[in-house]
Amino acid sequence: MKDDNFLRENNARHMWHPMGHQGQQQANPPAIITGASGVRISDIDGHETVDAVGGLWNVNLGYSCDPIKEAISNQLNQLPYYSSFAGTSNDAAIELSWMLREFFAPEGMGRAFFTSGGSDSVETALRLSRQYHKIKGEHTRTKFLSLKKGYHGTHFGGASVNGNNKFRTAYEPLLPGCRHLPAPYTYRNPFNETDPAKLSQLILQAAEDEIMFEGPNTIAAFIMEPVLGAGGIMVPHETFMPGMRELCSKHGILMIADEVITGFGRTGDWSGSRHWGVQPDFMCTAKAITNGYYPFGACMIADHVAEVFEQSGAEGFIGHGYTYTAHPVGAAAAIACLKETERLDVKTNATARGTQMFEGAKKLMEKHSVIGDVRGGHGLMTGIEFVQDRATKAPMDPSFGLAVQKVAYENGAMLRASGPNILLSPPLVISESDVDVILNAIDAGLTAASA
Repeated sequence: MKDDNFLRENNARHMWHPMGHQGQQQANPPAIITGASGVRISDIDGHETVDAVGGLWNVNLGYSCDPIKEAISNQLNQLPYYSSFAGTSNDAAIELSWMLREFFAPEGMGRAFFTSGGSDSVETALRLSRQYHKIKGEHTRTKFLSLKKGYHGTHFGGASVNGNNKFRTAYEPLLPGCRHLPAPYTYRNPFNETDPAKLSQLILQAAEDEIMFEGPNTIAAFIMEPVLGAGGIMVPHETFMPGMRELCSKHGILMIADEVITGFGRTGDWSGSRHWGVQPDFMCTAKAITNGYYPFGACMIADHVAEVFEQSGAEGFIGHGYTYTAHPVGAAAAIACLKETERLDVKTNATARGTQMFEGAKKLMEKHSVIGDVRGGHGLMTGIEFVQDRATKAPMDPSFGLAVQKVAYENGAMLRASGPNILLSPPLVISESDVDVILNAIDAGLTAASA
């Protein structure tokens, strides 16, 4: 390994970083993370912090989950790779497909199409939803509905249904036929409605109006996150996702639940769909499926959808897949991760610590007038939005959030600033005392940035 001086000199020089301006990265080199243990990470200077980001929403079990590491090592020794294209399979992928079927039985998910990550899983669901309708002879169903503020990855399909222009504008034109509905965002919405239940009904009405305007027989699928994550942690009213499920069923539209963030305990239940009592037609998973230790994902497919493909003629041929689909090492990692996820019952701790974090952020709002809104309260995900003025809700410049992030890091917590928001998604195994460390670090960051 190269020495520390070499690493510092070459930081951000020869590697482009996702979701950032490369010139700014070079002018302000990112922290070099060199170690991790439990729920803490350490940088090249030996500075240790609680990871309030959870890697990137994915390290649910922390950084010291030995069963996953051992599973990866053992699988590398047994079978490091083989293709899963038609004609060959592997034992780890077969076992995992059975485990996921059992795990997501309440959602009615009976099949798994394995991928290399969340964007792949979303792309798979979008493509298969179009093919599903073609198999059924509904060739006009090609359009997609999604929510503004929703995030669905960075492939062209995912970017097209994304609801944030930050991930769209530079890459347009994107996939045609994508329509976006208002987000269940009580703090800011086109209806100026602050009551979550009323807002839910207004969006459902807007959704049906859009469906009728486009023509129900032109729409293939609707995609949503059960809780909107990267868009600012927006929790819909309990009537919203069930209402959209009812609308989709009424008009023959498939429902895709993007569970890349919300799957495997993050919401306080084993899936966001289960949290709202909904059975979607597809579920996109990744991230916590291997605890972030190996790039892997799965597009889960409902039994009734799978049967249409399996009982079809030549039009059911799936001309889609990836070199690393059903990678045996990723599958082995996922098997071990799923066993530990259930054994530790992380959804229970996510509920308790999530409540602590949400209520703690609410107390910070009483102290700091720059906090305009705090969102969360369902599992271990909390969003804090900064404003210049609470009366006008004028958003704070993103530089403010970055300033809070910098001081919080110095005070022992790694945060994620996103526009005028701080997004909190620590590992689900986090302790009460470590949540306090995060809240105290945010307090210090707000005090310094406000001054």
